[in-house]
This record gives sequence, C-alpha cells and structure tokens, in this order.
Amino acid sequence: MTDFPGAPTAPSTGRLRVLAAMSGGVDSAVAAARAAEAGHEVTGVHLALSANPQSFRTGARGCCTIEDSRDAWRAADVIGIPFYVWDLAERFREDVIDDFVAEYAAGRTPNPCLRCNEKIKFAALLDKAIALGFDAVCTGHYARIVDLPSGERQLHRAVDAAKDQSYVLGVLDADQLAHSLFPLGDTTKDVIREEAERRGLAVAKKPDSHDICFIADGDTQGFLAKHLGTATGDILDADGTKLGEHDGAYGFTIGQRKGLRIGRPAADGKPRYVLDISPVNNTVTVGPLEGLDVTGLTAIRPRWCGTEPLADGRYTAQLRAHGEEVPVSASVVDGELRVQLDSAVRGIAPGQAVVLYDGTRVVGSATIASTERPAVRA
Repeated sequence: MTDFPGAPTAPSTGRLRVLAAMSGGVDSAVAAARAAEAGHEVTGVHLALSANPQSFRTGARGCCTIEDSRDAWRAADVIGIPFYVWDLAERFREDVIDDFVAEYAAGRTPNPCLRCNEKIKFAALLDKAIALGFDAVCTGHYARIVDLPSGERQLHRAVDAAKDQSYVLGVLDADQLAHSLFPLGDTTKDVIREEAERRGLAVAKKPDSHDICFIADGDTQGFLAKHLGTATGDILDADGTKLGEHDGAYGFTIGQRKGLRIGRPAADGKPRYVLDISPVNNTVTVGPLEGLDVTGLTAIRPRWCGTEPLADGRYTAQLRAHGEEVPVSASVVDGELRVQLDSAVRGIAPGQAVVLYDGTRVVGSATIASTERPAVRA
C-alpha cells in the first residue's frame, strides 16, 4: 500500500477509515484522491456552512456555495468514493461568523480561517468523524506532519513556502494532530493542478478562493455595517486632537492608511495611519508610520501542537497570515504567552494570531491581546 508522510498509524488491517473534507476546490479533491490511492477507506464530505447557499461565488471569492458542493460531488464520483453533505451552518454561524462580528465590535481584528480550523474542521467535524468510527480527517491544507520514533506527531511547514498554511493550523493540539491527514504538504500547487488534470478532476483549473468565505463580495465593511449598524465617533490625532468623524470604529484596522476621511493634513505633511481603535469611547486614533512599531505582545488562549514549552525559549514568530517570520523570545506567564520581538514589526493588531515556530516545526498559537510600542518622539 502506497502511503504519504504523516499518515496516522493504521490498524492491523493496514487501512485507515478516512473522512476527507472536500470544499469543492482542487486541493481538497487531490488530497482525497491521494488518500484513496494510498489504500485507505475514504469517504468524502462537503460542509454546508451557509444558511443561504443560493449565492454563487463571485470570480474567485467565497466558497461553500451550491456550486462548490456540486464540484466536490463530481470529484468524489471520479475518485470513486462515497460522498455526503453535512450541515454545519448553525455551528459555523455561532463559532465563526458571530465571533468575527463580536471581535470587530470589540476593536480587534480576527482571523476567521484560523477560527474555522479550530472550531469547525478540527473540532466539530473531527469529533463527529471519530464518533462515527473514522480514524482521521483529511484536508487539502498545505502543511506536513512528521512522526517521531517516540510516537510524537509534529506539525511542520509545507514544502511549498508560497502555499504554506501552517499558520492557520497552529491552533491544533496533539490529540487533533493524531487524527489529521495533510497529503499535500510535500508538493507544490503547480504539481497539484497537473495531478488533478491527470486524474480527470474537473476542478483542476478552478481558481483558488480568497478573502473571507462568508463575505463573497469582499465588502467586509459593508458586512460589518449590516450587523453592527452606524455608530458615529471621533477620529483623533495621537495627542487627542479631533481630526474628523467616522460611522463605526469597526470599519478601521490597525495600520490602515486609506479611507480615513481626515480633512486636515499632518503638520509634517506625512501620511497618517490607524494606531488604535477604542470601542469603549468609540474613537479611532491616527498617527505617524513609526507609531505602528511593535516590540512586544501578550497573547491569550495559547494552544500547543504538542507539549507546552516549560521555560523561556528562542523561536521565530509569524504574526499575520501572509507575514514573514521574525526572531523572538517567548515565555508562558500565568497562562498567557509573552513575546518580545528582536526588532520592531509594524501594524500588529489585537485579535490576530501569533504562531511560534522552531525551525519548520509549529510550536503553538495564541490570540494577541495587547501590544507594546516604543515611545514616538513628537
């Protein structure tokens, strides 16, 4: 039986019962095909996450539509595996969409993809799969699982750095990794598309989805305005001077430069950026670029991809979904993750995730609660 690195230990039969999460895209289709080709007993499942799936994707935006469900079904038919649609729309609304809105209302910038992996794909889906007798859940994420002789399973970056998705998988704990399959971690996107075409999968050239899946038109501010309404507040300079007004602090993100609607230019003529969002008094504070520098942070709700670090350590950290790794020192204090950056990084917002790495290995993830900034000279 041909297998791929990082497959869980199979029972005495040599075959795993695998539930393949099939989004309707090329990655999850090839992942399911690879698991089936390896000799495992694979069942495909598409997650219906929208209470109103009548809307189709707009270009490459969105996912989880009726169109995607049909694409997943066709792929499963070509692969020759059973296929089902599971309705997790209510769970998705509560754990992902409602959380997304609440985080913005609190002045934070959430990552809904990370939350979906934590609460839906590797909690709700995996829990149901295990209850039904499956050994593992298979997805099309680009990441690798490495098995050590000790029996420990480690999560590592994918071979294709441009497609690596280990950042949004940093919320997985050891028990979840024990039942996870990532068949694409050792290859590149171009190879996957070629393989899909060779296998006769109609999704071979289907564009990747991007942006936030439940905001198909890409208008995040419009989506938030619909849910949170209008709440007029002040736009302030760093010294507290009122520069203008806004219709809702949720419409701004840390580091934003455009769309500030400030009529008066800065005294030095340089552009201003959003430095702080305060839901308590409904204000947005703007200032110079250097005001975005962050030298340290505190993160809450840490989740470890294995054993929790017992002492202070040196790591690299990724601070946003497509951000670069930066060297840091990190420690756990009273259940919180404290991180000191070797050099300042700009535009880090509370609500985002910090993911720690030791080489290519994912150590764990936590949600940024607050940041430390050096004093900015007047």
